[in-house]
Amino acid sequence: MNTASMLPATFLGTGLSVPTRIVTNEDLTATLDTSDEWIRSRTGIRERRYADAAQSTSDLCVEAATDALRNSGVAAEDVDVIILSTVTPDQPLPSTALMVKEAIGAHRAIPIDLTQAACSGGVLAMFLGIHLLQNPAMNNILVIGGEALSRLTDPADRKIRVFFGDAAGAVVLGRSAAPEHGLLGWDIQSALSYEVQVRAGGSRYPATPETVAAGDHFLYMNGRTVWEEATEHLPKCIHQAVTKSGLDVNDIRHYVIHQANGNVVNEVMDRLGVERTRAEITVDWLGNTGSATVFTVLHTLVTGKKIQRGDTVVIAGIGAGFIWGALCLRFG
Repeated sequence: MNTASMLPATFLGTGLSVPTRIVTNEDLTATLDTSDEWIRSRTGIRERRYADAAQSTSDLCVEAATDALRNSGVAAEDVDVIILSTVTPDQPLPSTALMVKEAIGAHRAIPIDLTQAACSGGVLAMFLGIHLLQNPAMNNILVIGGEALSRLTDPADRKIRVFFGDAAGAVVLGRSAAPEHGLLGWDIQSALSYEVQVRAGGSRYPATPETVAAGDHFLYMNGRTVWEEATEHLPKCIHQAVTKSGLDVNDIRHYVIHQANGNVVNEVMDRLGVERTRAEITVDWLGNTGSATVFTVLHTLVTGKKIQRGDTVVIAGIGAGFIWGALCLRFG
């Protein structure tokens, strides 16, 4: 059994960055064959944020990181590692984590990029950060999830465009002095699927005029498969993580679940048999922001003082791949 005494860690501070441009459902219906009622009923989304033309993913991540560092009281020069999860890096090379490192002045930090975990990236990034803290040479880990998904979705795709928005969130992880605070248990699994993918742009299908004309650089998503995979795997992996922690799902105070859409979050809570009110929602005003979503929820809980020292928390998500997982923690 995984126990907190094995993996002590604490959240020192959280941060958030959302673009100022608000895109409502009504804005989308001006160019897409859809309606506000259709979008709300199927996604729970009323609006989302799009980055301005001059903004990139790294810009959003720098803002979120700066906010998290300020809230944590940790200086940038004291950050040991930066872990950044995104599927919309500024460019294929160089490292987006390195861009953030240079921008915030974290000169001795090791930059690590997670670029293909998609919506599960926030969970994997925190999992990695907590494990790095078990090295006595590491004291402060800056974990970031950031996406500019408005750049990855086809503006003419009525079924996909409505789901996604842009944002970045961050958390500063530190070593907990109290052994009961930290990662109690986890469950992370995967199964290869191409039902969510970006087909072109890699070594198999390099960018060509033909791939661009075919729209193969935009995100493809089979919505029905996503629903089935998310609602099947998330409740099971949450149960596994909680059980490994020696707890019951009803013992968990807060559920930080990937904001794929509002209906998915509600269905997961219903299948767990736990009140929906234990799962904070941000998808209604931000849309699905990929690897950033779990950070947006955590930041909302922390800044709203809804989460207290000693509370048990589950952080769970599923992303393209498919990769899914859940972390069970005691908040400190």
